[in-house]
Amino acid sequence: MRPRVTLFVPTLNEEEGMRLIMPRVRPDWVDQVLVVDGGSRDGTVAYARERGYDVVVQRRRGLRHAYTEGLPSARGDVIITFSPDGNCIPEDIPKLTARLDEGCDMVIASRYIGGMRSEDDDWLTRLGNSFFRRLISTLHGGSLVDPMTIYRAWWKPLFYHLDLDRDRSYFQERWFNTVMGVEQLMTVRALKAGLQIAEIPSPEPARIAGVRKLQVIRWGLAYATQIVMERFVWEPPRTVMKRSRSG
Repeated sequence: MRPRVTLFVPTLNEEEGMRLIMPRVRPDWVDQVLVVDGGSRDGTVAYARERGYDVVVQRRRGLRHAYTEGLPSARGDVIITFSPDGNCIPEDIPKLTARLDEGCDMVIASRYIGGMRSEDDDWLTRLGNSFFRRLISTLHGGSLVDPMTIYRAWWKPLFYHLDLDRDRSYFQERWFNTVMGVEQLMTVRALKAGLQIAEIPSPEPARIAGVRKLQVIRWGLAYATQIVMERFVWEPPRTVMKRSRSG
């Protein structure tokens, strides 16, 4: 029996993109579509419910709170995090789950391998992604090419095994007055814990709708600080991560 798969879709005013992208997600690829909404003022939530998706409305704003508040409602053994703004190609979902089935703990849809490229990058985000790739590799090992992207698949227990649900894991937020994402910390801690990580080539088209939420300077400083301090502030658990079926 194949593992159950939850497509985890954080949203904030994404109705237009969802109407264009989500019909391309075939029902045989995933067992649950879970939309976690950060306070949309358009028809995002109504459209998600119209499609029969499960919906969680966040109590606290910010991307990482989408994870901590939404994951308890995920029925899948495998989580695929997915942006519905056009940046993620739905047709690559089976490729992600196939690599997990080969024994990986996490599989990243890389925008920069196999001749792929990001059409959503500008010079600043391209420079930033290159900087963070080199910083993570230098401090934490590995040879990942795209450690920051949201589009990835992982076993649900990984989130808790790496303490990504704990507020104290993001203490740098107080220093930069922001709420951080989880992708870069997930990558760093997975490397530190010796988990098996793979990348598949997956180009990033230009967004077709929605507004970029990235706080380039503030998040850049917060992420750089977090990546450096992770060298000293977190120790991997001594227990082996189990890939048991979720409740």
